[in-house]
This record gives sequence, structure tokens and C-alpha cells, in this order.
Amino acid sequence: MTVMEQRGAYRPTPPPAWQPRTDPAPLLPDAEPYRVLGTEAAAGADPELLRRLYAELVKGRRYNAQATALTKQGRLAVYPSSTGQEACEVAAALVLEERDWLFPSYRDTLAVVARGVDPVEALTLLRGDWHTGYDPHAHRVAPLSTPLATQLPHAVGLAHAARLKGDDVVALAMVGDGGTSEGDFHEALNFAAVWQAPVVFLVQNNGFAISVPLAKQTAAPSLAHKAVGYGMPGRLVDGNDAAAVHEVLADAVRRARAGGGPTLVEAITYRVEAHTNADDATRYRGDAEVETWKQHDPIGLLERELTGRGLLDEAAAESVRQDAETMAADLRARMNQDAALDPMDLFAHVYAEPTPQLLEQRELLRAELAAEAEPEGTQ
Repeated sequence: MTVMEQRGAYRPTPPPAWQPRTDPAPLLPDAEPYRVLGTEAAAGADPELLRRLYAELVKGRRYNAQATALTKQGRLAVYPSSTGQEACEVAAALVLEERDWLFPSYRDTLAVVARGVDPVEALTLLRGDWHTGYDPHAHRVAPLSTPLATQLPHAVGLAHAARLKGDDVVALAMVGDGGTSEGDFHEALNFAAVWQAPVVFLVQNNGFAISVPLAKQTAAPSLAHKAVGYGMPGRLVDGNDAAAVHEVLADAVRRARAGGGPTLVEAITYRVEAHTNADDATRYRGDAEVETWKQHDPIGLLERELTGRGLLDEAAAESVRQDAETMAADLRARMNQDAALDPMDLFAHVYAEPTPQLLEQRELLRAELAAEAEPEGTQ
């Protein structure tokens, strides 16, 4: 006798006709990445916004170059450059209101600076000094996340909590294409959609997860198509078109703030430089590929639009470049100063209430430091 043949066994009735919970059509991304620059849509773009985007892009490019140079001088342990991706970085910072939160990944230092964090403090973690380097609450910027995609569930949790409290807050979480292969990506999007949390996910698809090309990570038509599986809209945008990225993210932020729930935005861009200063990108991609993408440079695209419309002349462009040089010089000078380090800081902010083991370790270190400070022959 089988279980189903026993007296009183559960016998399900035939299920009702299946109906989708959500119409998938409005959630699907466009077939091609959305663009503004070089199209008819550019005529409707705000000139002041375009000028501000341009100034931030130029400053960001110079910031990347200076930070990379600091690694070669031993002033930074590592720096993941976002050269070529500045449009995504700047747009992500500029679309947020002061009360909103930014959740960056390790490559998003430029977005952190554009959000208002001190350029030196933004590099402190990469310098190997202190915990985060800046006060997350002061700027509404979460710590730079080195583990892949772990910041995404944090963003969802904060956004959901804000909604429950009635706070008018949106969280914008940034991640690379490699991060979409992590379980945290799935969990974050699933919870965000179920809870209708006011959060925007920005995937910077730069083609490689270190050396792994996107084709070896997913067979999906695009990463934006993953959105429909969770029940949220997916948007596909040209990640080197600063105006387009800003517009798409602004739409997603407005939708989230109005109670429309999360959006997944995939920005198609390219990492021009190596993964970090410790990476040799020539081992997995050719120079021709890099040169092709340089012809679609975000600064060049915006500069052509501005000059073509008479919104930028050489004097204005030179002024922007000089501002960027001033920023770089200040960054260089301040980073060349040795940090004042206190070994006892190792035990600060580890636990709200230090454990007995931590207290014991702290006293051992204190005793060792005191012994080293004693003049020779005084023991």
C-alpha cells in the first residue's frame, strides 16, 4: 500500500488555471541600450546638468589617474580604477537627494567623492588605514564594499526599514557584472521586489569580472533581463552616456520614492584600465578592444555634445581642467603625509561591548608598546 492509498491521505484537487502574477512585458528592458547624447533626445537635456556632469567627469578622470599614481608611489595599497566608467559613477551620486543613501562597491570611490566625501577619506580604506575612512552617516554613504554584492542586501534592509518608518528615503546600490553571479544579488533583488522596497540597483557591466568575460557568467540576453524574474522593471542604458544614465537612474529613483518599488538598471560600459594595479589585463583582452571602447569615451561623448550646441568653449573647458588639477594637487599633497597611527585603534569599534578576549589582547599590546618605549638599560 502506498502512502496515497492509505485512509485519510491528502489528495490535492486539480489546480486552477495558471495566471501570471505580473504582466512581464512592462518589466522587460529595451532591445538596445538607451542613449541621449548624439540623438534627438539630447535637445531636451538641461544645459546646466550637462555642464555639471562634464565637470564631474573631468574631475573624476583626474582623480582616477592621481589615485593610480599613488599606488605606484606606495601611498595606496591598491586602487580599482573606474576610468571609462565615470559616467555611471557621477550619475549615481548626482541623482540622489541629501536624505538618500548610496551603497558603493570597491570600484565606486569616484561616486563616493562625487557624493561629497572628502577625497582623502574616500581612499583611507584602500590605504590600509582605519576602518572605513569616513563617517557613513554624515554623507549617507555606506562603507566601500570589497566582498562582492554584500552591500546589496544591506541597501534593501535600509530601504525597507525607511519605508516602514515612513521616511522618504531611497537607497541606490552599485555593483559590477561579476557581483550579479553572487547569491547576495539574488537575495537582495528577491527581497526588494517582494517588499517593494525603495531601492535602485545599478549594475555597471564593464565586460569582465576581473578576467572572466560576461559570456562565461550568464546566458541571459542582458543582465537587465534578470529583473523580470524577480518582478521588477529592468532598464538597459549606455553606461558611457552620462545624460542617459542620469535620466534612467532619476526615473528609477522617482519611481522608488513614489512607492513603485525597486528597479534594476544595467549600464553597458567598459573598464579601460586593469582590474586593479595588481592585475595584468593584457592576459585576457587585446589592445584593439580597449582602443575601440576609447572611441566611445564618456568625456568625449559629452564634450562633443556641449561644444556642438555652443554650451562649452575652450576657456570653459580649460577652467574645468584646472579645477581638476587643483583637486589632484591637494589629494597628492595630503596623501603624501604619513598618517598618525595608533596601534590601540585595532581594538576600537570591533564590538559594542569588548569581549574578555579582546580586552586581554588589548592589554598585552599595551604592555608590549610600553616595554618598547622604555630606554635601554632601564629595566
